[in-house]
Amino acid sequence: MDAQAVAEKVRDVMLAGDAASRMLGMHITDVSPGRAVATMTVRADMLNGFALCHGGLIATLADSAFAFACNSRNALTVASGFGIDLLKSAQLNDVLTATAQEASLAGRTGLYDVTVRNQDGELIAMFRGRSYRLGERKVFEA
Repeated sequence: MDAQAVAEKVRDVMLAGDAASRMLGMHITDVSPGRAVATMTVRADMLNGFALCHGGLIATLADSAFAFACNSRNALTVASGFGIDLLKSAQLNDVLTATAQEASLAGRTGLYDVTVRNQDGELIAMFRGRSYRLGERKVFEA
């Protein structure tokens, strides 16, 4: 199986078990080794008391893209930490796109940058995630 096919299989296996991302209506629209794109439409039940998308849900979208990117090589990997800067609010019906890109992969640790943009291309948030690979464990057995 080539690297792209592995990334796609990882996406399918992870999505099948990812109730949280499915509940929020996320779609993984693109995946390749070290990279993933996730989208989510802001619904009424995602709004805070100011009628803006809850920042935690924006972070969840970015975290999901990060998870798919850092597992894309079929090495079971978890987050060891992340930080996010919320730069602009998201509104009802906005379509948010989180693009995760591997910045560094060394040994068992990785560093991933995620941008979150709305349907107009406006930058909503910047997220940086740190990953840790769990030994030789796989997302799926070939």
